[in-house]
Amino acid sequence: MTAQQPIRLLKINEVMDRTSLSRSTIYALIEKGKFPSQRKLGPKCSRWVESEIEAWTREIAA
Repeated sequence: MTAQQPIRLLKINEVMDRTSLSRSTIYALIEKGKFPSQRKLGPKCSRWVESEIEAWTREIAA
């Protein structure tokens, strides 16, 4: 049995660093359905699932 990796949630600045995209570009791509959506954790708190960002990056690079 293999241990599952914990799910990691990323802040917008981490997503920007990993993708080299600006904040406005990320939100524009989300609106078009071309980028993983954020998860709302509270009224002023959003995070992205790390594995979804990694999958998107791999897809773009392929």
